[in-house]
Amino acid sequence: MKTLIIEDETAAARNLAAILRQEEPSMEIVATLESVAESVEWLRANPQPDLLFMDIHLADGDSFRIFDAVEITAPVIFTTAYDQYALEAFKVNSIDYLLKPLNADDVRRALAKLRRLTSTERSDYGSRVRTMAVRRREDVFLVHVRDRIIPLQREQIAFCYTFNEKVTAYGYDGTAYPLDKTLEALQALLPEAEFFRANRQFIIARRAVKEIAVWFGSRLTLHLTVETPERIVVSKARAPEFKEWLKSVHPVE
Repeated sequence: MKTLIIEDETAAARNLAAILRQEEPSMEIVATLESVAESVEWLRANPQPDLLFMDIHLADGDSFRIFDAVEITAPVIFTTAYDQYALEAFKVNSIDYLLKPLNADDVRRALAKLRRLTSTERSDYGSRVRTMAVRRREDVFLVHVRDRIIPLQREQIAFCYTFNEKVTAYGYDGTAYPLDKTLEALQALLPEAEFFRANRQFIIARRAVKEIAVWFGSRLTLHLTVETPERIVVSKARAPEFKEWLKSVHPVE
């Protein structure tokens, strides 16, 4: 069985490879890839593997972007360190997933489930994953406020902010909407062309970006069209990625 590993954490990738060699000595790991871009390039240039292990969150974005670029018909076993909300979607769509840190028992059970699938069921995995990827992009969020439920349109969100394990979305008029999702879950649900994970506290909408200032140590501070609870700082490491994102959606004339 030819297996492709898509994982941006070196230690996690090595751990998974070691477990697979132990559980399936005949398995061939054809490649270990670390990003969406690298995975798309590899899948376009090589024959489809028999199985993929894929981390949900990669350094350059949501791994579901891979399915937007190439057709994958092989079974996919997802791995994640968090995002309980997203896991519910995997259960509904009968997609296998493993919680990090991975252990031999969990991998063994996932492989046993894979062996029980018919060839038709295996080939159907790709279409189910693509369907799930589309459904994960939500246009409306239901906000529970006391005895009311308020529909919050995605276009109304200027930024999302987490503090003391509570997540709040803020509209362009400054209205605060408490959400029952983690910031990681929201990141997976919001389109990357429109929203950017600035740091551990903030996800910002591109329409909300008013001004960018260079701060200490080549970091960036972002000023939005709406007031924020604290300063939004983009690290030096992520600053180039942010600039590319902003440039891609606001092309220079």
